[in-house]
Amino acid sequence: MADPRFFQRAGPFLLQRLAECGDAKLANPADGARRIADVQSLEAAGPEDIAYAEGKRVAPLLAACRAGAVLLPPDLVTAAPPGCAILSSATPALAFARIAGLFYAEPAVEPGIHPSATVAADAKLGADVSIAPGAVIGGGAEIGAGTRIGPHAVIEAGVVIGRDGRIGAHCSISHAVIGDRILLAPGVSIGQPGFGLVAGPEGLLRRPQLGRVVIGNDVEIGANSAIDRGAAGDTVISDGCKIDNLVHIGHNVRLGRSCIIAGQVGMSGSCVLGDYAQLGGQVGLSDHVTLGRDTRVMAQSGVLRDVEPGGAVGGTPAVPIRQHHRQVAILARLAKRKGD
Repeated sequence: MADPRFFQRAGPFLLQRLAECGDAKLANPADGARRIADVQSLEAAGPEDIAYAEGKRVAPLLAACRAGAVLLPPDLVTAAPPGCAILSSATPALAFARIAGLFYAEPAVEPGIHPSATVAADAKLGADVSIAPGAVIGGGAEIGAGTRIGPHAVIEAGVVIGRDGRIGAHCSISHAVIGDRILLAPGVSIGQPGFGLVAGPEGLLRRPQLGRVVIGNDVEIGANSAIDRGAAGDTVISDGCKIDNLVHIGHNVRLGRSCIIAGQVGMSGSCVLGDYAQLGGQVGLSDHVTLGRDTRVMAQSGVLRDVEPGGAVGGTPAVPIRQHHRQVAILARLAKRKGD
C-alpha cells in the first residue's frame, strides 16, 4: 500500500471497471463483481489487490502470489494460482499503469497566486493557474490554463508555457516556448546559453547564443536536467519526448517525437535524433551527430558518428551492437588467456 502521507488513493473499484480501464479481458466474467482496493507488486499483493506479471521467469512468483486479481499476458494465464481472478492483456504493464492511475490520480490543482510570488503586471495567466510561494513570473510571460508553477520557480520574461503543465520547484526557464502538458521535475534549467566559445588573442570569447528552446506537447524532463538555447536557430524537443534526471542537451540539438533519454546523458551541440530514438544511461554524443529514427544506443556508449535509422550501437567509440559484443568477448578471452 502506498504511504497515505504522500499518495491519495481512490476506490475500491469493481474488477469489471478495472478491466475496462486497462483494456483487458476477464477470463471469467463472473469475477467482474469482485471489489479491488489497491494496486500492488506481485510479491506483496493480498486478496484485495491487483498485480501484474509478464515474462516466464516470474512464473514461480506468480504461482505463490496471493493477489485477488492479476493482469497476465495470454501465455501466463495457466500459471495463475487457483482462486485468483485473471485479466488477460497483450500488454499487462501498460494495462497496470492505466489501472494504477485510476487508483492514484494526480491531485487537482489548487488555483491561485501565493502572496509571496512575484508576477509581472503584463504577464498573461490562463484560468485556474496555480503559482506557489516564492515563484517569479517575468514580464510578458504567458502561462496556459491549469498550469502549476512550483515553489521558487523562475519563469523569465517572454517565456510561453501551454496549458495543464507542471513546473517543479526551483526550475529556471528562459528563452523558451513550451507546449501543453509539460512536466518538469525540480531543478530543471531551460534556455541558458550554450557552451559556445571562440578562441581569440585575449583568451576565450563567449559567442552570443541568440536562439530559443522550443518544446512540444506531452514532454517530461527529469530533475536537474539542463537544456541550452540555440546559438542561432532553436534547440527543439518534439512532442512526447521523455527525458530522465541529470541530462544535458546542448545548443541546437533537435529531438524527434517520443525519444527516450535515460539519466546522465550528455549531447553536444547540433546533434539530431530521429523519432523514437532511445539512449541508455550515461551515453555521450559528439557534436553534429545524427541518429536516425528508431535508433538505440547502449548505456555508457560514446557516439562519434552518425547512426542509420533502426540501428543499435554500443561501446566507445560506438559500433553496431553485435560487433561491440564480439569485441567484448574477444577481449575477455584474451584477458583470460594472458592470466593463464
